Amino acid sequence: MSGSDFQPGDLGPNGKPLESVWDYPRPPRIEAVDHLVEVSHLGVLLARSTNCLRVLETSQPPAYYNPNADVFMDRLQAGSAKTYCEWKGPASYADAVVPTNDGELVIADAGWTYLSPPTTSAALTYDWAFYAQKLDGCSVDGEHVNPNDGSFYGGWITSNVRGPFKGAPGTGHW
Repeated sequence: MSGSDFQPGDLGPNGKPLESVWDYPRPPRIEAVDHLVEVSHLGVLLARSTNCLRVLETSQPPAYYNPNADVFMDRLQAGSAKTYCEWKGPASYADAVVPTNDGELVIADAGWTYLSPPTTSAALTYDWAFYAQKLDGCSVDGEHVNPNDGSFYGGWITSNVRGPFKGAPGTGHW
């Protein structure tokens, strides 16, 4: 894989500079963004923030981490998944709990956080990222995001982010 097929300064349809995930660093870079990031399912808001961190890692769309204070924690419950990131350490998961006409819908392991990441990722401590694969209302500055293919990577694809992206079947060797 190689870098971008566009010129520096080119803008995407959302008016933001185009980015290639192959230009993102490894190890990943964490950057503060003031984009409006919203996470919901069936119209029920789970998180809303203009104070997120964005993780940029080679081959993956950005993952957006919402500060704990901007997450509706009463709509989350402990999940069962266990994963480990070589850069961020062990992840703790949460199920989203959404009220419905029939009671509650539980979306298993819809989001994750790092309770004790290594120093290089300490900024992410207790911030929450969510899978657009599992939730129908994930957006950045009003733009509905597309989920990263597959079930492991939680990147969000907006119209200014270009791939190919790791995560789909056959990309595990990248």
